[in-house]
Amino acid sequence: MAIDFNASNGPTLGVEWEIQLVDAVTRHLRQDAREVLAALPTLSEDDQNPPVRHELMESTVEVVTGICSTVGEAKNDLAGTLAALRSAAAERGIALACTGTHPISDWRDAVMAPMRRYAELIEEMQWLARRIQTFGVHVHVGVSDAEKAIPIVNALSSYLPHFLALTASSPFWSGSDTGLASCRAVVFGQLPTAGPPHLLDDWAAFEDYMDTLLRSGTIRSIKEVWWDIRPHPDFGTVEIRMFDGIPTMREVGMAAALCQSLVTLFDQQLDRGYTLPRPAAWVVRDNKWRATRYGLDAIVITDDAGNTAPLRDDLYELIRELEPVADRLGCAEELKVAGEILEYGAPYERQRAIRAEGGTLENIVDAAIVELAEDRFVTLGEVAHAGT
Repeated sequence: MAIDFNASNGPTLGVEWEIQLVDAVTRHLRQDAREVLAALPTLSEDDQNPPVRHELMESTVEVVTGICSTVGEAKNDLAGTLAALRSAAAERGIALACTGTHPISDWRDAVMAPMRRYAELIEEMQWLARRIQTFGVHVHVGVSDAEKAIPIVNALSSYLPHFLALTASSPFWSGSDTGLASCRAVVFGQLPTAGPPHLLDDWAAFEDYMDTLLRSGTIRSIKEVWWDIRPHPDFGTVEIRMFDGIPTMREVGMAAALCQSLVTLFDQQLDRGYTLPRPAAWVVRDNKWRATRYGLDAIVITDDAGNTAPLRDDLYELIRELEPVADRLGCAEELKVAGEILEYGAPYERQRAIRAEGGTLENIVDAAIVELAEDRFVTLGEVAHAGT
């Protein structure tokens, strides 16, 4: 089975940001995406690539960039669409937020979006799909040749814990603390074709594997392979899907800068004739779990022999290593936000800090609303002072 890869012209960027619709009074999710999107026909009815669109559940509106060259361009694209979405939502008593899960809403209250492919997914997956009231961010980075895509996916697999820990924002599920940094990683990861990518040899092996899945009836389209990192042949990109819902634009920019810098580094190394690292599958799975459970406090496996290191230390080293690449790409300032997260706390840490200070789960929702609106990290005291 031949799969055409529409190669990109350089490390282009595309970002998909899943936004929560939150009732401005009750702080529970509102299942009103259809109504909000209907109020934005010029943004939601483009047949090719609408900037705002449905996701699986009606509590979600996905904001999507066009093809961008830089992180700054992607942020500006998102900001323009988000402003229009915020206005349409506010007119209906809806606030916007983004965390990997909603702290207090129950997944059983979710309403499915009115799209056939979602209905088919629910029918096939049943409970596994019905409970996916989760929110994430996906980053696409352009790749210049199909033969580079699989080696880059393999190499990026080493960074699943880094991607997740920096953005983990879902410690709470239906009103309870799960004890995890990211319960979204578990909820979504239960789908049969989700989870860490299969580590394949080359593009031909990818084609063969997709053909096998189609022939066996495991999938009906290669778009149903929801790996944490996957090649996207139509877009000519590698898509990083590991990020939890990200509360602020600054952190979205950080995630995009991290992805663009890493993919660019690996792409250049391939051009120089290097062989990219390919971690053992058990290391990838184990490290993802460690970040899911412990976030930035995870001790990750650094090689196939089982040696370990604190993830925080590994992240500091990664940021320093990528600084020259990010500088050339024009996203050095966005990459620096990763250092701020290490200092001031990832989203799951900020949420738990509010609880530790005596705040409620509603206060955590309030904080997420303020963080998205004002693009900054907030504390319980600031949320209470804002009177949201």
